Amino acid sequence: MALLPIAEAQARLLALAGRTPVEIVPLAEAVGRWAAAPVAARRTQPETDLSAMDGYAIRFGDLPGPWTVIGESAAGAGFPGTVAPGEAVRIFTGAPMPAGADTVLVQEEAAREGDVLSLAGEGPAYPGRNTRRRGLDFAEGDALIAAGERLTPARIAVAAIGGHATIAVHRKVRVAIAATGDELVPPGAPIGPAQLPESNRTMLAAQLADLPVEIVDLGILPDDLDALTQAFSTVEADLLVTSGGASVGDHDLVRPALEAAGATIDFWRIALRPGKPMMAGRRDEMIVLGLPGNPVSVFVTALLFAKPLIAHRSGAAHPLPPRRSALLGEPLPANGPRTDYLRAALIDGRVHASAIQDSSMLRTLARSTCLIVREPHAPPANISDSVEILDIA
Repeated sequence: MALLPIAEAQARLLALAGRTPVEIVPLAEAVGRWAAAPVAARRTQPETDLSAMDGYAIRFGDLPGPWTVIGESAAGAGFPGTVAPGEAVRIFTGAPMPAGADTVLVQEEAAREGDVLSLAGEGPAYPGRNTRRRGLDFAEGDALIAAGERLTPARIAVAAIGGHATIAVHRKVRVAIAATGDELVPPGAPIGPAQLPESNRTMLAAQLADLPVEIVDLGILPDDLDALTQAFSTVEADLLVTSGGASVGDHDLVRPALEAAGATIDFWRIALRPGKPMMAGRRDEMIVLGLPGNPVSVFVTALLFAKPLIAHRSGAAHPLPPRRSALLGEPLPANGPRTDYLRAALIDGRVHASAIQDSSMLRTLARSTCLIVREPHAPPANISDSVEILDIA
């Protein structure tokens, strides 16, 4: 069976399911999710001309003064009158500009004795200096957030100041996570010489923590076809992610158990290192991802497939992880027929691959800040060559 290229596997996986249903949530609950619909401004910001500095609101044409101070304008409490020629109003940052004034003389360049104000510096260079004009940020009806954009703290803030208290997002993705293997025991439990602390479920939950998910922990499942089939038949989730049992050994029972549970496998075995044995399919409306058992393989396949799928179902316009360029700090040999993701770290602006890339080595992963992407049959690369990387820390 030919190995499936990564880009094709990603496209096929995303095509298996659409978005989750739309819901309306308060802004405070929307951070980290994706906008399900465009957000337009319901008001103009600012709604009136404001002062950008502490100082005095004046008419630019009255320079170089002097002026008579006739009142005060503070944020939330503007001056009710009109500034006539030769007059000024004490004003503070964010306060409304009074009618008749068009410029702010900053207090550092002003001298005041009683109500008499005079120029003590060069003064504003042009009309409108040190002010924020009405609509400087946006006008009512302007687009603030596009559908499919992630709701960062700044986008939450612009929605709020644009007049919104709630926002449309897609429902959180319910993700069931299971580890399989008779050799596995819970972290911290007593362990025998043939056993291994289970780490993949904890790592997967941590990898998905920045996404809009609800995690269902199915625990550690045994290498038993009936037990696996029962678990896979009864779980209710948008996405089932398993680790281990995805290869072709006698104890690799995830695929037959999924099929016995009514799942259809869409693809299996990717032109990827680490992570070749990954499989994907669906059971009714639930997508299933069978990840390998080696921890680094789990990390890489979750980065390339599980996280993009969750982002896609959550409404992301661009769900795939972005790459960027970096310069090599040491040579790399030619690559083989699969896309290789090398654990690496950026040191003094150069990227260095770890010396040993065995997919069981979690300490190497923990010390890495990025993955170097080596395309199939990539030629040898030299120091200072540009390579593509995926940031992971």
